[in-house]
Amino acid sequence: MTNNIKTLRDSAAMRWTALLLLALAMFCSYIFMDILSPIKDLMQTERGWDSLAFGTMQGSEVFLNVFIFFLIFAGIILDKMGVRFTAVLSGAVMLIGALIKWYAVSDSFVGTGLERWFTENLNYIPLFDELGVSPFYEGMPASAKVAACGFMIFGCGCEMAGITVSRGIVKWFKGREMALAMGSEMALARLGVATCMIFSPFFAKLGGSVNVSRSVAFGVVLLCIALIMFIVYFFMDKKLDKQTGEAEEKDDPFKIKDLGKILTDSGFWIVALLCVLYYSAIFPFQKYAVNMLQCNLTLTEPAANTFWASQSVSIVQYIIMLVVAAAGFASNFMKNKQKKYTLLGISIIALIVYCYMGYMRQSAEAIFAVFPLLAVLITPILGSYVDHKGKAASMLVLGSLLLIACHLTFAFILPMFKGSPVGGIAIAYITILVLGASFSLVPASLWPSVPKLVDSKVIGSAYALIFWIQNIGLWLFPLLIGIVLNKTNPGVEDPTKLNYTWPLVMLACLGIAALLLGLLLKVIDKKKGIGLEEPNIKPEETPAVPETTAEA
Repeated sequence: MTNNIKTLRDSAAMRWTALLLLALAMFCSYIFMDILSPIKDLMQTERGWDSLAFGTMQGSEVFLNVFIFFLIFAGIILDKMGVRFTAVLSGAVMLIGALIKWYAVSDSFVGTGLERWFTENLNYIPLFDELGVSPFYEGMPASAKVAACGFMIFGCGCEMAGITVSRGIVKWFKGREMALAMGSEMALARLGVATCMIFSPFFAKLGGSVNVSRSVAFGVVLLCIALIMFIVYFFMDKKLDKQTGEAEEKDDPFKIKDLGKILTDSGFWIVALLCVLYYSAIFPFQKYAVNMLQCNLTLTEPAANTFWASQSVSIVQYIIMLVVAAAGFASNFMKNKQKKYTLLGISIIALIVYCYMGYMRQSAEAIFAVFPLLAVLITPILGSYVDHKGKAASMLVLGSLLLIACHLTFAFILPMFKGSPVGGIAIAYITILVLGASFSLVPASLWPSVPKLVDSKVIGSAYALIFWIQNIGLWLFPLLIGIVLNKTNPGVEDPTKLNYTWPLVMLACLGIAALLLGLLLKVIDKKKGIGLEEPNIKPEETPAVPETTAEA
């Protein structure tokens, strides 16, 4: 620290500590979000969830946010009550929903009166059934219905946490390394996807017996940790306001008429539609990706009583994954070229070792777990580039192109290597890494641009509206993928023998639409001078670099 540091926000160490607390909480929420994704096949064999039941349950996460407009209310709560209150509230809501979902998939639920009630009821929901948007359907397993209820509650807390974290980063980093901070937060949070892919099957099969509730229990424990992270952040944020003398956001009242400023802005709508298209092609895909790989790769279980068939291999592989992420991420902050390239080399070597282990394990979950690793490496680079050079809209166009290429590769090229164990896994690894890189372009370029589009007083509501529109896709497309899978695979009972071509083509079409909107956004930005292609940090505003950089 230096003598001219007056508040916690002026200290790079404290600024980045606040970011770490928020990112760790989102890391835990990302794990729970996809906790059942890598064990879709087990949910069918153990709980009788077919693709439609699985997709309906997965889509239920955002049902209340979309159709009961909870996410809009979350934005109002954020604007009126402030970041720290909303952060703790979101953590508590996520935990409550997670506990309900855990009970639904546990053995304790089987044979209960509650199971009978849910089997006999909620098969018809007036109005929602007529509109075709009911979160339940006749014949849906009772465990899936209750899990859906819990997932709805979790989804309310998770999306509330998402807009709160975005608002918190703006509060702590505005005029500083905001894009780098947002990119870094998402890089760490997305490690939750990899963690989920590794440990969800690990706990489900722990001890040689299959129990899917153990995976969900693992996620519940992590959400307890997330709540603790939000509570610690609460006190940091409170101290910051005390130092600055600023009133919490609740003293700047929300007014409905302010929404008009947001809704009448064409740039805002382009960004919102980009979000719904882009995220709908990623998050729903994550929920089916492991099963898609199981259906398109030639995988042979390793011989029993070998290291590759043991449970300890998951832990070793996860440690190597952390080395990949930590070394790659840290290399972005090194000014010394020798240290930078040494860390980068360690990261690449560790990534190769990780991929080799995934191949030897013949595990679709371990293969897809590489998804966020390249994103962890390049997201800070992209964030820093947007901070200092701009070109956010151009990055969105590039991200859409990569998205289209990846989904078409999964749809048409990967199945061609079905009989080639080495070739198929190699194609899968490369495509998954590129898809992860594509995904990293969004947080690094899009989210830091939102403050350029709306007044700071209603930024919480702006994020809430974007998330609400995005959530429509996150509800619809897991359900659509399940419906398309059932329609295009009649009579297929083996969950590892499904044909995923048409669901993947559908997701590629979302990428094409996102590409067209990205090009339109560039035109509007140039015409109206929104500044999306301009850097976040002007030369005269260059802030102190994070202490890790200074020490390097």
